[in-house]
Amino acid sequence: MVSATNPSEFPAPKDKPMFHRPFRKDGPLVSEVGIGCWQIGGTEWGDVTDDQAVATLHAAADAGITFIDTADIYGGGRSERLIGRFLRELGDRERFFVASKLGRRSDPGWPENFSPATVRQHTEDSLQRLGIETLDLTQTHCLPLDEMKRQAVFETLADLQRAGKIRGFGASVETIDEARQCLEVPGLGSLQIIFNIFRQQPIHDLFLLALEKDVALIIRLPLASGMLAGKFSAESKFAPTDHRHFNRNGESFNVGETFSGVPWELGLQVVDQFRGLVPAGATMAQWALRWCLDHPAVTVVIPGAKHPEQARQNAASSDLAPIAVETHRHIQEVFESRVRPMIKGKV
Repeated sequence: MVSATNPSEFPAPKDKPMFHRPFRKDGPLVSEVGIGCWQIGGTEWGDVTDDQAVATLHAAADAGITFIDTADIYGGGRSERLIGRFLRELGDRERFFVASKLGRRSDPGWPENFSPATVRQHTEDSLQRLGIETLDLTQTHCLPLDEMKRQAVFETLADLQRAGKIRGFGASVETIDEARQCLEVPGLGSLQIIFNIFRQQPIHDLFLLALEKDVALIIRLPLASGMLAGKFSAESKFAPTDHRHFNRNGESFNVGETFSGVPWELGLQVVDQFRGLVPAGATMAQWALRWCLDHPAVTVVIPGAKHPEQARQNAASSDLAPIAVETHRHIQEVFESRVRPMIKGKV
């Protein structure tokens, strides 16, 4: 049996061109590489046109991606609307597992966002923007820990599930403690967490428990806001509207959402240290995504994309062979010695 914490014997997938994993034991199969749609909201990652965003979604679909993750606040609903346009153009809604999030809108804002009436209304708003009758998954969007402990929001989501508005519900969280708290919620279907080569704590702190509870793990920021793609240098600049420009120290929201909380200079150094580990014919981004996929507890990784070629390249990581055991050990050693002590923000 393959261990949740040891990727050494992870089986090579068989069903090219995109490999699938069950969303929970008896759930639907989803592409192991999905697409995160924060980027196409156009408010925290620099500008992206409507046509470019929709072309990126089409490229993802053509590459075999079936898992789409968004949130009601991405671009103030723009991300959901663009996904809705894409689904209409393709005319094959049932092919995709569509997940969204709620809880962080400014209208009406906290704490009213957590009331049953608001949760229901925000769910209806997402359905309308997406142009679908049922969401495959609704996730709470990094809510306060005290609110998650109350579980009232999850009770409302369970009601929406019984009513057929959503097929399941989960939680997107910032910390291991929040994840553990959510794993106590009856009926929870998924956890969305930050996990990548710079954020390895969940391997030993969370993975086994999630498997025992039959909770799917959705991996966001698998490329650490692009740092692990290996294309940045000390001279790299970002648009003023890009969080990688304005949130490096957590000025606007949790710094863990920007380069996974790793200091810019250190991140560049560690990426350079790893370049020689990338196999011939693969990009560093594909290799970093493969590292995530080598862990059997992972259900789906959701790298973002703003351009069609990014989506195609991300999807191709599913074709890479698993990384060697010795290489995994080396990556872990570098994380423990150089990265873990320097991570900023909530973990």
